[in-house]
Formats: sequence, C-alpha cells, structure tokens
Amino acid sequence: MDVSKQVDESGGETPPEKKHAVLHLEREMDHKLSKKEQLHQVDGFIARQDVTAATFSHLDIKKILRKVDMRLIPMLTTLYLLSFLDRGNIGNAKIEGLAEDLHLKPWQYNMCLTAFFLTYCAFEVPSNMLLKRLRPSVWLPSIMVAWGIVMTLMGIVQNFSGLLSARIFLGVAEAGLFPGVVYYNTMWYCRYEVQVRQAIFFSAASIAGAFSGLLAYGISFMDGVGGLEGWRWIFILEGIVTVLVAVLAFFVMYDFPETASFLTPEERAFIAFRLRYDGQDAETDDTHRVAQNEKQDWSSVRAAFADWQVWTNIIVYWGYVCPLYGISLFLPTIIKELGFKSTTAQLLTVPIYVTAAALTVIVAYFADKLRLRSPFILTGLVFQLIGFVMCISTSHAGVTYAGIFIAACAIYPTHPSNITWLSNNLAGSYKRAVGMGIQISVGNLAGAYASNFYRAKDAPRYKLGHALEIGFITAGLIAATTLIVSYKSVNKKREAAVANNEHNGYTPEELSDLGDKALTFRYTL
Repeated sequence: MDVSKQVDESGGETPPEKKHAVLHLEREMDHKLSKKEQLHQVDGFIARQDVTAATFSHLDIKKILRKVDMRLIPMLTTLYLLSFLDRGNIGNAKIEGLAEDLHLKPWQYNMCLTAFFLTYCAFEVPSNMLLKRLRPSVWLPSIMVAWGIVMTLMGIVQNFSGLLSARIFLGVAEAGLFPGVVYYNTMWYCRYEVQVRQAIFFSAASIAGAFSGLLAYGISFMDGVGGLEGWRWIFILEGIVTVLVAVLAFFVMYDFPETASFLTPEERAFIAFRLRYDGQDAETDDTHRVAQNEKQDWSSVRAAFADWQVWTNIIVYWGYVCPLYGISLFLPTIIKELGFKSTTAQLLTVPIYVTAAALTVIVAYFADKLRLRSPFILTGLVFQLIGFVMCISTSHAGVTYAGIFIAACAIYPTHPSNITWLSNNLAGSYKRAVGMGIQISVGNLAGAYASNFYRAKDAPRYKLGHALEIGFITAGLIAATTLIVSYKSVNKKREAAVANNEHNGYTPEELSDLGDKALTFRYTL
C-alpha cells in the first residue's frame, strides 16, 4: 500500500500521525494471530486517542460494504428463507391432505401451530445471549442442522401427538436464527446502513412464501412415491435441503469484522471503529468521544428488561406479526375456501409474496437513505388496516384476494423497519442483543395467537380472524405513535442539555455506560 498517496476527506494529504497509525496497524497484524488476539488488537488500536475517522479517510466505505454484503447477505438470506419455509409449510401440507391423513380435528391442527411458537419464543432471548459469547459461524449453522433433522422427521409422523412433538422441537431449534441474524447484522453495519440489509435478509420470508406454494405444487405430484403421501414429501425434501445448506454454512460464514479474513487489517479496524462510535449522535459534542458499551454483564440484561421502549415496541411488533403469521399459516386455506382448487390456491400465493419481497427492499433503501423508520412503519400499518377491512367487508373472492394482497405487501416492509428502529435506539452491544431478543421473543407470541384466529368453522369469510387482525393493527398504530412522541420529546430535552454543556459533567466512560440514556445519544424517529 502506498501510504504517501493517502488523502483525507478534505482532499489534502493524510497527516503524518495518521499514516503512522495505519502503518503501525499493518505491521502489527502482518504475522499470524489467533482470532482472540485479533479481536484484542483491533479493539486496542481503535481505542487510541490518535485514531480518528480521519485515520481511515482514504478508504472507500462503499467498496468495503460491498465486500461485506457479498460474504454475509446471500448466506443469511438463504438461512432465513429455509427457516420460514420450514415453519410455514404446514399450511401447504394441510391443503394436500395432512389433516385428513392424520385424522386431526380442527383444534388439534391449531394446537400444533401454537406449540411451535411457545417454544420458539421461550428460547430466543437465551440464544441471543449465547450468540454474543459463542461464534456465530458455529452457533447459527448448528441450530439449523437441528431443525432440518426435525423437519425431515416430521414427514413420517403418524398421528396428532407425533406432529405436536415435532412442532415443539422445531420451535426450540429455530428459535435462535431470526433474532440471532438480526443482531448479527448490527455487528457489521452502522445504524443507517442496516435496514436495507435486514430487508434483503427478511425478504426471504416473502420469497419463502412464494417458494412454498411453488414447491408444494410440484411436490404434490410425488403423492404415492415410496408409499408416502405428497404432503410428507414436502417435509422430508425441505428438511434435507436445510441440513445440506447448514453444513455448507459452517464453512462460509464469518464471525466478526475484527477477524474477517476477506478484509485487510485496515478495513477490519475501520468497520470496528465505525461501529464503536456509531451511537454518538450529538453534533455539538466535539470534546467527548463516546464509545459503544461492549460490557457483557447482568446490568445490561436488567436494563433491557426494564426499558419502556422495548415493551412499547413489542405492541408495534404485534401489530404486523399477527397479520404476518395469519397470512403465512392460512393463506393457502383462505384462498382455497374462496372457491379455488388446491393447486390453484398454492399458485395464487406466489404473486403476493414476490411483490411483498420487492417492496420490502425498496422501502428499506429509502428508510436508510432518509435515516427514518417510523413514517414507513405507520404507513405499513395503515395499508394493513385497509387490506383487512376489505377482507372483512365482503364475500367477493376478488375483493378478498385484493385485500390480502394489499395487507401482505404492507406487512413485509414493516417488519425490518421496526426491528431496525428498536436496534437503532438501544445502545450498549449486550443490551441491544438482549433487547432485540425480548422484542422478537415476546413479539412472536403473536404467532401463537394468530394460529387460532382462523378457525375452520369460520370459513370462508373468516370474520373473526380478520377482525382480530384489525384490532392488533390498531394497537400497533397507537403504540408507534406513542414512541414517536416520546422520542421527539427526549431528543429535544437532550439537545438543550448538550447546548448547555451539561454532558461535560460526565466522563466519556460514564456516557458509554449510560448507553441510550446518555445526553449525547439521539433516538431515531
């Protein structure tokens, strides 16, 4: 590297002391170090007072982020696609004869759906706490192997108790993936870069819905192969694919920026530096450099559980996740009840999910660009409301299908907006891990509720299910509005306090320990 040609952001030559810092880092990391040593070395380097943003001004952040995107996003998207596919394919199996072959009563089928979410929610927070302590490249593929095996075995269940047991263990195994990946992304991307990555990753959920219908349509023709019904092959084949992809993930996933082999030592330090000081938003605070709190202690756990914004955000989460699970679990059945054949019902789910996937990424791009979250969340909730009002107000198949289409296209973009909103507003790495785990864990109890919204006896209009979805969406709108008003009020007070130099009464270490409660921290709206 020719450091003599490095320039800072103003176009001038990089100051000699900054060149020295870069050269020092390159020289120190030139020899082989363990991953633990690499972590300590990068942490020590970026904590030095002579290392500032200008030290890295010659680096192209867009180029570096593209490198990170290419290594992380494709595999993470594939993992979540398979996760959502495996939890939701029971809806496709149902209309291919699962309930009849296992002699399931309607309440037994709903119980199998509910059981998944009970264990899924129970294990999400512990999993996120472990992810911070363990290697993501080992933890995430391991739980994937576990649920792939469970999914494959689900194809040979013979009765209600067998299906119920399989769904319980599927919930245990899948619990760590979604909150784990959402938090994992925040270890690599800054606050206003992460939503578009979360959206690409989450769009796998809507793509999974499309694939689910297409795969179920194709696999249904295997009915009788090997003496097994077609719905059994849905579980078996999709489970085998999950295990195979998990084995591949062991070899292609990376842990942390500080140890990423595809980055140069400088690039590792740059990413770590940006993340370390990403939470400092007060432009007037030039004298304090407040680092992200990286402590892994019980005080961070308690702070996450006691934070009002986490619990208020969970109501927002319920406002779109209840409809999300209602659609993902019952969409094929709802469309079938409108008078379409099973195969047609499977195929009619595809355009809904494809459109939703595209909108999810588009919305995230503008949310990151504008550095806003709440306007997109409110808009999504409003359109969900419109969609479900259309569904409940008529028995016309075309209007109902259009209502579901509108609702689904609003639900999927709202999800990454909201999880990113909370992650932006939690400071302290371990508090963020626990807080996001709580949000997703308690939030996903909505899946247990939604599993019982659409009862067989309510077909084909499903008025009760649609009405309950409308109720949760309305609660989400109220909670989101409450958060916006509160965040604006707190930000205004903190701006006034910083203008009066009240933050100078704290050391940088004290402000770091305060996390999102520090005067220098600004909530994202």
